[in-house]
Amino acid sequence: MRQFLPHLRPTSLVAAALLSSTATLAQTTGIITGTVRDRRTQELLPGVTVGLEGANVGTVTDEQGRYRLTGVPTGSYNLRASFVGYDALLRANVVVTSGNANTLNLELSPAAQQLGEVQVVANRAIRVATAETPLSVQRLSVEEIRSNPGGNFDISKVVQSLPGVGGGGTGGTAGFRNDIIIRGGAPNENVFYLDGIEVPVINHFQTQGSAGGPTGILNVSFIEDVTLSTSAFEARYDNVLSSVFQFRQRDGNPDRLQGNVRLSGTEVAGTLEGPLAPKTTFLASARRSYLQYLFRLIDIPIRPNYWDFQFKTTTKLSDKTTLTTLGIGAIDKFRLAVPRNSSPDKEYVLRSNPSIDQWNYTVGASLRRLIDKGYVNLALSRTQLHNRLDQFQDGQTGDEAKRVLLTRSGEAENKLRLDVNKAVGKWQWAYGGSAQFIEYDSRYFARLRREVRDASGNVVSPNVDVRFQTDLNFLRYGLFGQVTRTLLPDDRLTLSAGLRADGNTFTADGNNLLRTLSPRLSASFALADKWNLNASVGRYYKIPPSTILGFRDEAGNPVNKPSRYIRADHYVAGLEWLPGPATRVTLEGFYKRYAHYPVSVRDGISLANLGGDFAALGNEAVSSTGRGRTFGAELFFQQKLTKRVFAVTSLTAFRSEFSGLSGQYVPSAWDSRLLASALLGYKFGRGWEAGLKYRYAGGSPYTPFDEAVSRASYLAVGRGVLDYSRLNTLRLGSFQQLDFRLDKKINWRRTTLDLFIDLQNALALVNPSQPSYTFQRLADNSDFASTDGQPVRPDGSNAVPILLTDDDALTTPTIGFIFEF
Repeated sequence: MRQFLPHLRPTSLVAAALLSSTATLAQTTGIITGTVRDRRTQELLPGVTVGLEGANVGTVTDEQGRYRLTGVPTGSYNLRASFVGYDALLRANVVVTSGNANTLNLELSPAAQQLGEVQVVANRAIRVATAETPLSVQRLSVEEIRSNPGGNFDISKVVQSLPGVGGGGTGGTAGFRNDIIIRGGAPNENVFYLDGIEVPVINHFQTQGSAGGPTGILNVSFIEDVTLSTSAFEARYDNVLSSVFQFRQRDGNPDRLQGNVRLSGTEVAGTLEGPLAPKTTFLASARRSYLQYLFRLIDIPIRPNYWDFQFKTTTKLSDKTTLTTLGIGAIDKFRLAVPRNSSPDKEYVLRSNPSIDQWNYTVGASLRRLIDKGYVNLALSRTQLHNRLDQFQDGQTGDEAKRVLLTRSGEAENKLRLDVNKAVGKWQWAYGGSAQFIEYDSRYFARLRREVRDASGNVVSPNVDVRFQTDLNFLRYGLFGQVTRTLLPDDRLTLSAGLRADGNTFTADGNNLLRTLSPRLSASFALADKWNLNASVGRYYKIPPSTILGFRDEAGNPVNKPSRYIRADHYVAGLEWLPGPATRVTLEGFYKRYAHYPVSVRDGISLANLGGDFAALGNEAVSSTGRGRTFGAELFFQQKLTKRVFAVTSLTAFRSEFSGLSGQYVPSAWDSRLLASALLGYKFGRGWEAGLKYRYAGGSPYTPFDEAVSRASYLAVGRGVLDYSRLNTLRLGSFQQLDFRLDKKINWRRTTLDLFIDLQNALALVNPSQPSYTFQRLADNSDFASTDGQPVRPDGSNAVPILLTDDDALTTPTIGFIFEF
């Protein structure tokens, strides 16, 4: 069955704008403004030349390092910043509109001593790597996020087109989820930093203890750029095994009040910014979803309903001191409904899914102080999450006899981070520490399976219910240091070494810092003018989530207190080719080896396979005996905006395997073997732009159901029970999706209207999903069918088991506009 919205009537505003766009005769102009800093020391740089390619517009920064380009004809440009002694910087596809000034802060890196200016401009303008992280790093600009086909302004969806990144249907997760799977690792192995402050939750309806959710929280109107590192992590970052996301927010407009309103088929969002005081700017936004109404209209069963809020202020306390405050929060309600044409069997399964009510927030403040040849960062933040899940068989809410799942859980993290950063000559170094106070409480019940006996009355499978209540408080802390140096003539070789150690006051050996010593070393060698050889090796640690640490047995004992930090060793090498100032090609090979991964004592499987659904990860006894390995190769090509065309292509071939209690490696749930993506964009002129994005993933492994246990348990738990003795022995078919986006920007004297159409899965391709186990229902859906015409027995012996597959081809259309003022 294909579900497609053939026609959505645009509002009268949209229609009027389209008719009036050709009547705009006068040339419209916009503004680009911002600052330029030294990346290593954060000192403001006066005298930097800033100009636009293809336009006779340029300026130099003033004594405060500020630049301002005015009277810029509206359109898309490549912005270039150059300064003697620094690598040139290219920011591609900078969009200038008449509605909002574009605030763009730039950071320049010191150039190699002997390289000529022409060589620097040709080879370094597009490079995104740093001395500490010379490879496995990608950067997305705000325009790349906004115009990404199928992305719908959601950063978590946009990054899935980068090399080594799976999720959203490409790596063992549901197609509507935002789980980020990096190089075969689990969804909870990533960390996220917003202006240097860790933000554990970036998606609505997050799986507690993991990640994911149907849609992102971050407002793209705040974002200046996003940097993704998939290895060679700096020692300042803790609790990371697979990737570090750094979201850099722009500052509010210091000159005047401005904002935008975004209305689409999924949400309405408003953003306002401007000066609060002579030295303070602000950004603030609120967003309301009506995705639930769109999905009801096009008959998709999920009903996500949410609010989110975000703010940032920047205050220049003095020439050397800047205070930044920020906040982000969400209120979520998630339900599943029954589509109109559902079969009785599918209707029963959908009614039996959990309901989710969550809220979360992060608030923080960071102080940056410039010192001699460097700077100091001090950050204080608090994150809190409340999670409520209820699941009843057949959706009979309130009937405790039919209850399958109950979660009442809360987490809070209070964090203090300090780092000192200095650069003198060819040396750079940084050091610092962090402290976090963790609070976790939970009341949990889950009915997993019922007892199964053989013909002789012997117990084949025991009854399993999980019920506990916990309250946990403990301290986490860490120290780090990192040093970087250039060597050889022309500074052709750059070496960076770091060391980190973390501890906590809860686990049995948590205060033994020798068990978490995590050294790392990276190197970058300039083979030739356009070629770089890069390599890194590092050891990284992550403490198990609170949902694991806080679990208690029936006697109230914290059985997971002996848990170890999860360890991952990375070995990566690659080539980088920079044939032109807007073109980049990389080839990398990687190997990741895991140790001390939590393994379920009950089911015998590694928890590395879990986290891609809406139930919390953890809440069971584990053993820190799991091992894992992922390895593969990545090819990446990027062409920034040149002659109206921009393109990105990536290809990743990999394997992902983890061991359970048996000690044998088996493919993980994320072992799709092959990931490919291609994005092509074209700017036609007169404000028109179109983009296509294609994604492919090999079939993901999945586990079959245990027929005997599922049959016996179904009436008690409302779902099938997986046969973990055959973990991931079956595979789904491949995943494919083509997304399309069309934009039209209309600029008036002081306002801009951006009209857009976005189609996810534009070709209505059917993508595979894991089957659901159920009993066949009667045609009138009044009861279960049976083999003998009698009511189904409690042990299900006369039921008619069936497997349901989701073979609907879902095309999700979005039409809307962004109005800037």
